[in-house]
Amino acid sequence: MANFVDHIGKVLPDDIIKKLDELAEKEDSPLSKTIYKTMKDNQKLAKELNRPSCQDTGVLQFWVKCGTNFPLIGELEPLLKEAVVKATFQAPLRHNSVETFDEYNTGKNVGKGTPTVFWDIVPDSDECEIYAYMAGGGCTLPGKAMVLMPGAGYEGVTKFVLDVMTSYGLNACPPLLVGVGVATSVETAALLSKKALMRPLGSHNDNERAAYMEELLEKGINDIGLGPQGMGGKYSVMGVHIENTARHPSAIGVAVNVGCWSHRRGHIIFDKDLNYKITTHTGGNFIMVEVKDGKKIYNTCISRRFS
Repeated sequence: MANFVDHIGKVLPDDIIKKLDELAEKEDSPLSKTIYKTMKDNQKLAKELNRPSCQDTGVLQFWVKCGTNFPLIGELEPLLKEAVVKATFQAPLRHNSVETFDEYNTGKNVGKGTPTVFWDIVPDSDECEIYAYMAGGGCTLPGKAMVLMPGAGYEGVTKFVLDVMTSYGLNACPPLLVGVGVATSVETAALLSKKALMRPLGSHNDNERAAYMEELLEKGINDIGLGPQGMGGKYSVMGVHIENTARHPSAIGVAVNVGCWSHRRGHIIFDKDLNYKITTHTGGNFIMVEVKDGKKIYNTCISRRFS
């Protein structure tokens, strides 16, 4: 798993690469095209030189959708922490875990509550999906959430999202992937806005009205004219994803989380025998899973994919 974390810090997901190429083609100003060319050159060099594609390798966050019958369900959190420590020195990753109040950097990207692990438990399943994400300090970590009064309606949700985009969208290294959570409280909306960033580009909310709002927000944010790196252009976002739940009648919780153009996420699915498939990146049999059995540690190289 450390090798997978290492890899996503150096190679962007397939859908992000495709979208950046598409936006570069659509822009017509020389400055915008130069910026997109620089982005592409940066990615090429990161892969060739085996270096992280951005100096801020973020705080590692994992969204785990794990079946109750997956054999390593009780050991996943310590295994993920070990993977982060190993990747920190192997990649290498910048040291981004500072203990609050004591104010010292742990030097290994692991601390109290880091890496962050979000859980979804799936009954009667023996598979485990893991979304790995490098949450950068300038883009996804400064998210924003609040609870609106019901009278604000979805116009209020729209205003909130656009206000956030105009206030800090420039600093988040556009073009952005914008995650929006609509729920019943700040914490539920915030979590949904983060999960929205894990969805593949081009996907839409299952609710027709929410999907339509995704389209409207994408157009509205593009019309702000941030452009690549905030230097102006026709396109400010790679996409807008909304995730939603039911709400209390007297409140609408809304949150915004964004991913920068270097949206470093990875998605891997393990079956009960630890065969795997990767949906975000093509190529490479490189995953190493560390399995603990008592005091012994076995390093099992997984070389088989399942379909």
